[in-house]
Amino acid sequence: MLLRNVLITFFSVIVSSSADIARLPDGTPDLNGVWQVLNTANYNLEPHPAKAAMAMVPGPFGPIPARIGVIDGGQIPYNVEGRKKQIENQKNWLKEDPEVKCYLPGVPRATYQPFPFQIHQSESAFVFTYEFAGAVRNLIFNSDEEAPIDSWMGQSNAVWEGDTLAIRATGFNDSTWFDRAGNHHSDALKVTERYTPKNEHIMEYEALIEDVNVFTRPWTIRMPIYKRVGRDAQLLQFKCVEFVEELLYGELRKTPVEQGDLK
Repeated sequence: MLLRNVLITFFSVIVSSSADIARLPDGTPDLNGVWQVLNTANYNLEPHPAKAAMAMVPGPFGPIPARIGVIDGGQIPYNVEGRKKQIENQKNWLKEDPEVKCYLPGVPRATYQPFPFQIHQSESAFVFTYEFAGAVRNLIFNSDEEAPIDSWMGQSNAVWEGDTLAIRATGFNDSTWFDRAGNHHSDALKVTERYTPKNEHIMEYEALIEDVNVFTRPWTIRMPIYKRVGRDAQLLQFKCVEFVEELLYGELRKTPVEQGDLK
């Protein structure tokens, strides 16, 4: 009797969960909408204590809050050189983080930056647009096509696995980071993402990360993603290149010539 009740509860949860998922006319889950995470993964994927700001920001707004991390097993399995580089990256965060320079965020970082992203889905097309730096991903379905050239956002080949959207992203350069703690990768990076809708407002996100040049084994991150609602459920422009011109190019500015020096 106990086993019977457990099975009934189990299958009723499955049916209820499936029924709560919005669908397109062809039966695939409808993921259209504006989504955003509510965590601090962009500070550091690994567990970390609270600490002072990494830049000179006064008061309580710059310090980093403590969190338990989003990695299965807790730590990123770096090889010796990979961890050494991560530590150096963290020391030089303000100058070296690609996010600070407003470069495209890469995958999976684009998902958990503190900015919303939007999914545009139809029966014939599937596009992710991100508020940060105007980043875009176009999904190619049922294809093993290799990227013609390495890039910041890579190439995303996708397939439906039941109600889970699975994306195999490859073809990256080595210029993006995973977070502000200096966690990094090489151009051998491969990311397998899975977006699983739990109901109309929540998706479960996981990303399997592989890079034989930097890590001793594959590793996985997990987090929920929430659908934005209300008037604020829209993307606005955050093209931040103009905000970092001084940081990137200020030292190249020529000193104005005084009129007296022209004589």
